[in-house]
Amino acid sequence: MVESVKNMLVARATGDSTEYSEYEEFRLKLTGAPRTKDRLPRFIHTCRSMSEFWGYIKSKYPSYAERRQYLRDEFDPLLTYLENWNVTPSDDGTAAALQKFDSEHVTGAWRKAQDRKTTDPEGAITAARTLLESVCKHILDEMEEVYCDKSDLKTLYNQAAKLLNLSPSQHTEQTFKQILSGCYSVVEGLGSLRNSLSDAHGKGKVGVKPLPRHAELAVNLAGTMATFLVSTWEARNSTKVQPRTTPFNNQWLPHQ
Repeated sequence: MVESVKNMLVARATGDSTEYSEYEEFRLKLTGAPRTKDRLPRFIHTCRSMSEFWGYIKSKYPSYAERRQYLRDEFDPLLTYLENWNVTPSDDGTAAALQKFDSEHVTGAWRKAQDRKTTDPEGAITAARTLLESVCKHILDEMEEVYCDKSDLKTLYNQAAKLLNLSPSQHTEQTFKQILSGCYSVVEGLGSLRNSLSDAHGKGKVGVKPLPRHAELAVNLAGTMATFLVSTWEARNSTKVQPRTTPFNNQWLPHQ
């Protein structure tokens, strides 16, 4: 779709008078998609139709050659990013869930984790932990809960989990206790992985260097846990008074 939009714009900028009605449809999809909206050329956000684009490009560059080069330079970073990033539906789902927080720290950490997992595994692991820390802190802030800003991930998660009724000790059903204990283990493991393999600490003479597959695992786990926390927090906010239920017939809710 990005390549199609680029080709339409190049054609319009170099003498083709076709209005390309598909442009408006594609533009809306691209500006609304988490993967592309922040990476699109800035003029895509302001030029809502081909007519508006024509008014923009004809005054910016007089020659066809300059216009072609400009559009190539503007689109190449996004096209390269999409070619090198193997996106999955769950990635888009996580991005959409995290946007509900409207927090630059949260969405920024997720974007960094995704962008770096292939080219900078250590940085991606650091960003994965930062993502979870930011989500926990955001939830605690929203619930007006006091916490220490220097607390580690395990402490922050424990505090948020108890408020959201996600602590294993708050449940008696063995299946749910096992699931929630597994969530705790994932969070604890991400904290340990970041301490030992990420770029957050110095390395000795013999250091273990993470590979892209390690980073991908860490990022995917962090994204899943972040989405789960956000969904639980959202369900809690949307329900004022309900009895506590199980996660499979409704949502986890705190005792009212």
